[in-house]
Amino acid sequence: MATEHTSIQTTCFHCGEDCGNHPIEAYDKHFCCEGCKSVYEILNNTGMCDYYTISQNPGNSQKIKVRENKFAFLDDESVQKALTVFKDNNQTHVTFYLPHMHCSSCLWLIENLHRLNKNIISSKVNFSRKEADIVFNHNHTSMRKVAELLTSIGYEPYISLQNLNQLKPRINYSKIYKLGVAGFCFANIMMLSFPEYLGIDDKDYNLTYWFRYLSLLLSLPVVFYSATEFYNSAFKSLKHKYLNIDTPIVLAIWVTFIRSIIEIVTNTGSGYLDSMSGIVFFMLVGRILQDKTYEQLNFDRDYTAYFPIAVSRIKNNKEETVTLPNIQLNDTLLIHHSELIPADGILTKGKALIDYSFVTGESMPVEIQMGEMIYAGGKQLGSNIELLVIKEVAQSYLTKLWNRSAFKKKEHKNEHSFVDALSRYFTYIVFAIATIAAAYWQFHNPEKLWQAVTAVLIVACPCALLLSNTFTNGAIIRRLGRNNFYLRNANTIETIAKVNYIVFDKTGTLTTGRYDQIEYDGIPLSQTLKEKLATLTAQSTHPLSKSIVQWLQVSGNRKIDGYKEIPGKGIEGMVEDEWLTIGTQEFVLKRKEVIDNTSTVYLGVEGKLVGKFIFKNAYRPGLRGLAKQLQKKYPLAVLSGDNAGEKNFLQSLLGFHSVTLFHQKPNDKLQFIEQLQNKGYTVMMIGDGLNDAGALQQANVGIAVSENSNNFTPASDVIIDATQLHRLPAFIQLAKANKKIIFIAFAVSILYNIIGLYFAVQGVLSPLIAAVLMPASTISIVFITYGLSNLYAKQLKLQ
Repeated sequence: MATEHTSIQTTCFHCGEDCGNHPIEAYDKHFCCEGCKSVYEILNNTGMCDYYTISQNPGNSQKIKVRENKFAFLDDESVQKALTVFKDNNQTHVTFYLPHMHCSSCLWLIENLHRLNKNIISSKVNFSRKEADIVFNHNHTSMRKVAELLTSIGYEPYISLQNLNQLKPRINYSKIYKLGVAGFCFANIMMLSFPEYLGIDDKDYNLTYWFRYLSLLLSLPVVFYSATEFYNSAFKSLKHKYLNIDTPIVLAIWVTFIRSIIEIVTNTGSGYLDSMSGIVFFMLVGRILQDKTYEQLNFDRDYTAYFPIAVSRIKNNKEETVTLPNIQLNDTLLIHHSELIPADGILTKGKALIDYSFVTGESMPVEIQMGEMIYAGGKQLGSNIELLVIKEVAQSYLTKLWNRSAFKKKEHKNEHSFVDALSRYFTYIVFAIATIAAAYWQFHNPEKLWQAVTAVLIVACPCALLLSNTFTNGAIIRRLGRNNFYLRNANTIETIAKVNYIVFDKTGTLTTGRYDQIEYDGIPLSQTLKEKLATLTAQSTHPLSKSIVQWLQVSGNRKIDGYKEIPGKGIEGMVEDEWLTIGTQEFVLKRKEVIDNTSTVYLGVEGKLVGKFIFKNAYRPGLRGLAKQLQKKYPLAVLSGDNAGEKNFLQSLLGFHSVTLFHQKPNDKLQFIEQLQNKGYTVMMIGDGLNDAGALQQANVGIAVSENSNNFTPASDVIIDATQLHRLPAFIQLAKANKKIIFIAFAVSILYNIIGLYFAVQGVLSPLIAAVLMPASTISIVFITYGLSNLYAKQLKLQ
């Protein structure tokens, strides 16, 4: 039997949160809430308490209960079909997104779900994607029960409208197949070439002859299949009248292949098929590693990833579940506490307190009265409400805003990689050397002209530059990913390095979106008045009222009569022998309100002003240090949909030369970014909400701040964990170091090219020399890129 302990303060055995003054004691352990105790009981009853030995306090807080029947929509066959990966007569395979998974204990528990429900056959975790692939017997359990089981142990699946009509990003298996073919052929060609490297007796010449043709046969899949990855890129660049790095590489591959064919057919040599296949293999390795790093997250998200997959509808006085695409005009929707509004409608029942911060940036929730409009995208903070749908989901304000052409990703022209430019100049130099060699041998020994020219093109292939670029990008992306800074692709690294103007959103980006800082200005509050005030404010569901209750830190159990709440104004009531009023200046003082941009709540006792509570946003830790570093190098701006109450603070924080604009609508933010770009700036925009989506898309680099890297974020180039925002200067510095590392690695590879060119221009480049130079150059590049990337990261104190 659980008992309440009231004298000590301790941490929860399950989740590690502070239990406050009233921890729950059970099984000789302390819990912060009944939810955490219930999870412990589930694990204890099934003999799975090893969960707590892997990590200390590994669980997630269960203080906020998940409402009953929340996953009733999973009984809908159309929803099941959309979520099912595979199904036969007995088994169903489903993949759930579990954003609360965070440690090895989580992984262990989820992979042992079969011990909690014998009808779950297996569960396999992809920790980097925070996904669980679950196989269950649908004849004895259901998808809904699996989701409810996960929720009961603290891992509620995140299922959005996007799951109905969008496939999850998957690994590009075609590249892996090409890599496998190239690797197989490269290894066998190298093996068949050893007799050439080591020398062979005349009596074994026939064996060498057949080895050469066998190598030629093995090279065909490399040239006509594996190397197509580079052909496609080169063709696209030529189509746009631009020479990228893949173009000279394709030329080198074909020159090597053709010369090798001629040598083998004319029986004058074995060619350079080993070097050619090795180059293709190593370049594919680099590209796959690079792709694998940033495919873990979905950067192309829209409003459907923000909306739930289904909601409750009232029909014939009964509650039923309806998927969002099936919501129709004049439907009556039942919106529960903390649920999103899926469609524009009119409030018909209940008290609405709507948080539009994610849509508009306004941090204060809006009180809506019956008969007034509620717009899609807001979150209901109060109790259950009902609304009459007047616009379907596809026609709502939020959907129209998102689908505007201005909010689509802009292609910034003339943004080519410096590697392409470098390879272009390098190619010109190689052609010049080949021309000089051709001219020389034309006059001295025309028979060597073909050998010299082709040898120069083979040995001076810019593959070393491509490898330097690919492996460096891969190393940098992985380093940034370890620090919860996830890039859409490698090109983003270069763009970050070019940024010369940084723009921030405020609510949810610089701030946590919560009013955690409260200042009281007025007559000191006695203990008695505090208790009376706590009694009054405890009657309200408004977030500011709840914040005041927490700030007072007293129990409000006084007698109250005549309680009244006027939406958008305040609350009042007779608490024992005094009439208390708390709310807006006009409501408390009964006179016209003086314009005040701060979030302030006034307190009156018996009609007289006693004081006021000033609410300030809680800014993220390390923000002052972040601002101090950035303002030395970049002009800064803040665009907020919120009021201007903290303008002075922000300007003192970011520098008085910074731009701070408030009451900014989504289109205002987008236009501000466009104006900066028209002035020649390369702009980085950092935001978190749907109201930032257009600006994030327009910016040269859009960074979405997420409280959890796998929860909803707007489409962007980068996703950063909110806890890592203060390390942004270090991330930018590492992106800038990327170019230096590539130059250093390329410079080292040039030394190998010089050695190769020494033999090539003389027309005496042997397959053995080419076979030695190619892997030596590649290995050097790998060591340099990874070594320098790690060195720079350590200097910047990154993981």
